[in-house]
Amino acid sequence: MRHLVAHRKLGRTSSHRQALLRNLCTSFVLHERIVTTLPKAKELRPFAERAVTLGRRARAARLAEDKGAAVHATRLAARFFFPGNSGEASKQHTQGAERTAGVAALKKLTGDLAERFAERPGGYTRILKLGPRKGDGAEMALIEFIGSESKKPEKTEKGKRAAGKDAKEKK
Repeated sequence: MRHLVAHRKLGRTSSHRQALLRNLCTSFVLHERIVTTLPKAKELRPFAERAVTLGRRARAARLAEDKGAAVHATRLAARFFFPGNSGEASKQHTQGAERTAGVAALKKLTGDLAERFAERPGGYTRILKLGPRKGDGAEMALIEFIGSESKKPEKTEKGKRAAGKDAKEKK
């Protein structure tokens, strides 16, 4: 019996697992959909939904002009993202350096995503099974935010040319 055993270990130590989930959550918030293995997606779902709830709380506090609660919720939400590099070689102290992915994800979480899910009482993500991976047969899944399916990926130049050729051939 697995009493009081809540999460999957994913074949990693606890610190490695925490780093994996933070990296997945950072990418997930920035891109709004990612393809990963099914067990990782199932572990990411509650992790990311907790972060979105904290982002909503920070936005609500900011709108109510409660700066202390907004800062507190934002700092709690920051724990869910990759913090960036913090060594001597990092560019965090140079002026004009681009933001790390974690800072950009936190900004998007407390802004765009918090606004989108302001009225939704939970259930911000969806997991779609994609079938087995060709190389090792691992079950793959797509995890996405609800409402991100309406955003179409932009076509590249190559895709535009291919679409143009198809239209010419049909004439």
